[in-house]
Amino acid sequence: MGIIIDHKFRFQEHISYAAERCTKLFYSLSKMATLSWGIKHAAIETIYKGAILPLLTYGAPVWIDAMKYKHNRQKYIRVQRLINIKMAKAYRTTSSEALCILTGMTPINTKLEEVVKRYNINKKTGSHTFVLDSAVELKHWLHPADAVTIKEVAGNEEASVQAYTEGSKHGQGVGSSAAIFIGN
Repeated sequence: MGIIIDHKFRFQEHISYAAERCTKLFYSLSKMATLSWGIKHAAIETIYKGAILPLLTYGAPVWIDAMKYKHNRQKYIRVQRLINIKMAKAYRTTSSEALCILTGMTPINTKLEEVVKRYNINKKTGSHTFVLDSAVELKHWLHPADAVTIKEVAGNEEASVQAYTEGSKHGQGVGSSAAIFIGN
C-alpha cells in the first residue's frame, strides 16, 4: 500500500521515510530545473503541489494521529521549510511561519488536517463534488476594516469612541480605526 506500519502503530518510520524521500526528490527535481540563476517561484510551486505534497499526504487519514508528536511534525515542517526557502529566496534564519506567509503556502499541519477532513466527508457522503474551501488570491482578500460588524448599544449605557491612526496611507489621506468602549 505504501504505508510503513511499525509494531506500535506510531508511523514514525513512515513519516521519516516520506520526509526523506520528498527531500531527495525536491533536490533532484530542482537540480534538473536549475539554470544559472536558479529555479523560478512558479516551477517550485508546481513541483511542491504536483510531486511533493501528494507524497507527504498519502494515507494521511490512517496516520494523522502520529502528527500529535512534535518530532513527527518537525520532519514534515522541515521539508516544507526547505521548499519555502527556495521559493521565497529567503535566508535560512526566516521562521517557518513567515515563509508560509511569504510563499502563500498552507502550513503542512493544516494541509494534512484538510486532507483528512476531505477524506472523511467524501467517505460519509460518497460524493466528490462537495466544495469545502477555495483558494483566494492575496489581492482579493478583504481588508479587516471592510469586514466591520456594527453593534448597537442597548439601553442608556454610555459609550465612548476612541479613534487612532493605523499608519497606512492611501490617496485620500491616512487610515484610521476606532474602538468603542461600552460602560465604565
